Amino acid sequence: MTDTTDGTPQDNENEDIMTDATEAQDAADEIPAERDDIIFKLNAELEATRDRLLRSVAEAENTRKRAEKEVRDAREYSVSKFAEDMLDISDSLSRAVAAVDEDTIANASEPMKNLIEGVAMTERSMLAKMERHGVRKVDPQPGDAFDPHLHQAVAQIPSDQPAGTIAAAMQTGFTIGGRTLRAAMVAVSAGQSGSDSPQGDPSGGHVDMKA
Repeated sequence: MTDTTDGTPQDNENEDIMTDATEAQDAADEIPAERDDIIFKLNAELEATRDRLLRSVAEAENTRKRAEKEVRDAREYSVSKFAEDMLDISDSLSRAVAAVDEDTIANASEPMKNLIEGVAMTERSMLAKMERHGVRKVDPQPGDAFDPHLHQAVAQIPSDQPAGTIAAAMQTGFTIGGRTLRAAMVAVSAGQSGSDSPQGDPSGGHVDMKA
């Protein structure tokens, strides 16, 4: 009788081996694509993590700087209210010293001289203590440039000083840290009286009195 079975057992085994090899090759071909996809995802996650880390570091640094500034401002300006209350006393001492001229002191009795000197020493000591806490006196002189951040113009008068500069000071000012505690009251020069164009200011010497 003739055997009609297709192929021998050996042939079938070879076919199975070839099939397995083909499947293994197909699987191997898929590995690089999967690997590239995994690497791409890992790189994306790494970049996102790096970005979050950098943002966190920047935010922490900004928070630290803000905290330092708040502490610094609190230290500098904590005495602002107290310093404002002390200005009246400083003004009184300054007026007391300024009210006595040199001739009066020369002709005064020894106790009176000691009293005057004591008042002057008290004023100097008070200003030194205030300056130690960041409160500094603003004492503009004739001819100084007008600074609207430090000076308050209350008048504009003819004077020998260049137009737009300070002609006279009515009251000293004070600063604390980088801020103006009280602006100095000044009169601004309008130039020499009777001149066609005020000295030192070709534009006519106009000063913004509201500055």
